Amino acid sequence: MSSLFSPIELRDLKLSNRIMVSPMCQYSAIDGSANDWHFTHINMLALSGAAMFCIEATHVEDIGRITPGCLGLYNDANEAALKPILASVRKHSKAAVAMQLAHAGRKASSQRPWEGGQLIPIAEGGWQTVGPSDVPHKEGEAAPVALNDAGLKRIREAFVASAKRADRLGIDALELHGAHGYLLHQFLSPIANKRTDRYGGSLENRMRFPLEVFDAVRAVFPDHKPIGMRVSATDWVEGAWDLAQTIEFARELKKRGVDWMDVSSGGVSPLQKIPLGPGYQVPAALAVKEATGVTTMAVGLITEAKQAEEIVSSGKADMVALARGMLYDPRWGWHAAAELGGEVSAPPQYWRSQPSTQKALFGKTTFGTR
Repeated sequence: MSSLFSPIELRDLKLSNRIMVSPMCQYSAIDGSANDWHFTHINMLALSGAAMFCIEATHVEDIGRITPGCLGLYNDANEAALKPILASVRKHSKAAVAMQLAHAGRKASSQRPWEGGQLIPIAEGGWQTVGPSDVPHKEGEAAPVALNDAGLKRIREAFVASAKRADRLGIDALELHGAHGYLLHQFLSPIANKRTDRYGGSLENRMRFPLEVFDAVRAVFPDHKPIGMRVSATDWVEGAWDLAQTIEFARELKKRGVDWMDVSSGGVSPLQKIPLGPGYQVPAALAVKEATGVTTMAVGLITEAKQAEEIVSSGKADMVALARGMLYDPRWGWHAAAELGGEVSAPPQYWRSQPSTQKALFGKTTFGTR
């Protein structure tokens, strides 16, 4: 039996396989609200064969968006725009739907990637960014405003409000974005966090705000629904955030009931030097899993079915999350199941696509004509 296509439980959420469609920014929202692009994108990948689909980084306040096109869940219009999309997914797909809650901090007010991805000046339609300290992401950029106690309280409450909205929408699970140089990662990393108060300096202090956010969200999201955390295991910069600190952070989250760690890396500094290669972040996921026992997801250049199978069967991670591979092949889960002897769910409209050699790919199916 394929390990990749074996079931796993996260609290009361029962998943039929170990594959998640990773949250992927689409940079296509209008004032934070989803539209027809998201309807197509989400419905398409909810039929990928993955047991769980995670909605892209969904920002908890307007100035927390990475770009003007980023998704948000900070007002009634944002919430209303997602309702018909989720209703369609529930009608046609058995996949669980998660959502990644995020705040970009000093990396907000950026151009869309295909427009260059650089900081948008306020004079050109951008906005004032915030961060743990008044240290810009890149040399020569305008600095963020260091968050004071009122600002920290506002953002904690924004995460809470978005979590409540997500629950009202019927979201099955949440992932908090503590990676890729965005706000929670900025607090963790000494590259971005130069504070001298109780939120800066020591590892305990740098972890404080991300842990406060986790606690606040966990307190309002239903207990039977799981919450995970995406982390950057290393900044890929010497003397900065690293794997040892990530493990300590994971231990603290485990005490608070975290349900998974989604282990990525990088993003907080343009000085990073990343040794890219297939599954290059898997060793970090394994290290977190071995040190803490927390359920882990491996992510990053996982593209082949046998590669994903080996990661799970060998115990390097409990699940895999795919992003670009799913965009390139929106039926990746089907094809992986066919190759590995697994089974996936598909709507009856697609049952005829089952290869003649894979009659059990979609489970028990019938199809008759006259």
